[in-house]
Amino acid sequence: MEDSNISHGLWAVTATGKPQLPCFGGEHKTDVAIIGGGYTGLSAALHLSLAGKSSILLEANDVGFGGAGRNVGLVNAGLWLMPEDVISLVGPDHGQALIDGLGASPDLVYGLIEKYKIQCEAWRHGTLHCADSRAGYRALQQREKQWKDRGALVRLLDRDEAAEKLGTKAYLGALLDKRAGTIQPLAYAYGLARAAQDEGAQIFAKSPVTSLEKEGGSWRLTTPGGSVLAKSVIIAVQGYPEAAFKDQIDNIVPFNYFQFATKPLGKEILKTVLPGQNGAWDTNLLLSSYRLDATGRLIIGSVGNVENFAMGLNGAWAKRSIKKVFPQIGEVELEHAWYGRIAMTTNHIPRFHVMGENLAMVTCYNGRGIGPGTVFGKLLAQYMMGGSPKDIPLPVSEITPVSMRFLRGLFYEAGSRLYHFVQNRI
Repeated sequence: MEDSNISHGLWAVTATGKPQLPCFGGEHKTDVAIIGGGYTGLSAALHLSLAGKSSILLEANDVGFGGAGRNVGLVNAGLWLMPEDVISLVGPDHGQALIDGLGASPDLVYGLIEKYKIQCEAWRHGTLHCADSRAGYRALQQREKQWKDRGALVRLLDRDEAAEKLGTKAYLGALLDKRAGTIQPLAYAYGLARAAQDEGAQIFAKSPVTSLEKEGGSWRLTTPGGSVLAKSVIIAVQGYPEAAFKDQIDNIVPFNYFQFATKPLGKEILKTVLPGQNGAWDTNLLLSSYRLDATGRLIIGSVGNVENFAMGLNGAWAKRSIKKVFPQIGEVELEHAWYGRIAMTTNHIPRFHVMGENLAMVTCYNGRGIGPGTVFGKLLAQYMMGGSPKDIPLPVSEITPVSMRFLRGLFYEAGSRLYHFVQNRI
């Protein structure tokens, strides 16, 4: 395998337009300080600038370093949960607004891509949620009904229709969501950063926030190179907290997801593998995902990592899965491998925390980072410009560590390795 970078893999190789960002230094003042350079932080910086507010974004590594540069690149609408489950968990005061806002999140993502001409392999051909069992098909029937009741452009395909879209008869059917699509996720993060800069935001890399303290009616953020005095602060660290926020990792359920990318497939084969360039994933508890990139690589992913022993185990699983799901490909070489951490909650609902006057965060998108991150970045920007907590379609919650999070992580990792060792061997 040519690429030994198991953090960002293919995306680091093919992303273009990486912004050249300075390290932070000196003493500065700003309307809003933003901690974290993923989708949420970058979207907040962009929308603050569009509203005429000054902002300084401080990223401990590089923009897109965390989940924004490691994910599958599916621009899905809504959350993993079904709409009625969201309302049940969040409550009627916020539930429908959350469903509506995130249901339309691909519109915001693709709108920004078009407006700022972000080169990120943006395809809006829809996504396919594939039924790997009869129970999975019944679940998709429920999803179709609940989304159609809300006017969404979704349609459940039978086995033959799904096979035509997917290029495989391995699934019993699939839910086609025409609102959705795929992008090169790291390139999208780079594009958001450049757009925010062009609109006036100041963005700094390699600038971890080492302390955050109240100072009068403002907040003092300290970095190794200097400090910022901000009227408001947005924390957008998600699953890769650093420096003063490293303890934030205790508040999420650790959940890794790996991906392998093949060498580019031949033109004739590409006519038969995801011919409509749809992103796809299945209903299995330990799900698998499939998509293509702009050069015709097939990208396959699932739960787990690719460190040490897991590289060979999961690489063998990926080859077996490709052979079973897309036998027309034949023997294939895996060219890239990488993985990232998903910020999960125990009930799969994001969290909205207000930690002090003009200090807030929305975190844990449970594997749906692109649309929700972009939307909640915009909403947090509006909130810091004089909005109300009611403008965020989530209840305000306390920050509480997840009990037995380490054991949960071991359970997921061990379970995924055992599953991938035995799956598709027959």
